[in-house]
Amino acid sequence: MFSGIVEDAIEVVGLRHDAGNLHITLKCPFADELRIDQSISHNGVCLTVVSLPGDGTYTVTAIRETLDRSNLGNLKVGDLVNVERSMKIDGRLDGHIVQGHVDTTAVCESVEPADGSWYYKFTYNVDPALIKKGYMTVEKGSVTVNGVSLTVCDSERDNFRVAIIPYTHDHTNFHRIEPGTVVNLEFDIIGKYLARLAELS
Repeated sequence: MFSGIVEDAIEVVGLRHDAGNLHITLKCPFADELRIDQSISHNGVCLTVVSLPGDGTYTVTAIRETLDRSNLGNLKVGDLVNVERSMKIDGRLDGHIVQGHVDTTAVCESVEPADGSWYYKFTYNVDPALIKKGYMTVEKGSVTVNGVSLTVCDSERDNFRVAIIPYTHDHTNFHRIEPGTVVNLEFDIIGKYLARLAELS
């Protein structure tokens, strides 16, 4: 379980395909604090640490389903990935409840400067059956974009905008997102539960 408060944006230094799997090696400033089997959010995708060679890097493995559902299959060496270690049970929930289970991808449609901050607009494919299950945004609700907990503004049927402050822009991979960039989305789990309750009632 995560909060959507990104700890760092770290560099991909190695990619290795193995049948349908992709082994991703990343350079990380807190690699010496990690352990094998630890869960870490990568652009919003929960992946398990499988290798710690002791050189400031670690490796995780993404399976075919994860690659098909997320933007991790698009990664190149040199790309930045937003990472967050799992929440401590006695810590503050500064963002919102994030499972690390990406629902779909979206495409950045525009980046608009806004007096020192930025508005990013994202569009995603709409599946009416999934909308009934809560796979959607609502005005002022929460959404996770590349693992970042954000508040929705201008929510439409197949798109929404988020406002990005300078700190988030500079300390996540948002500063590399531009029109055409594919990002990962995780819709709010509370909305999914409410939609499911309404479906069953």
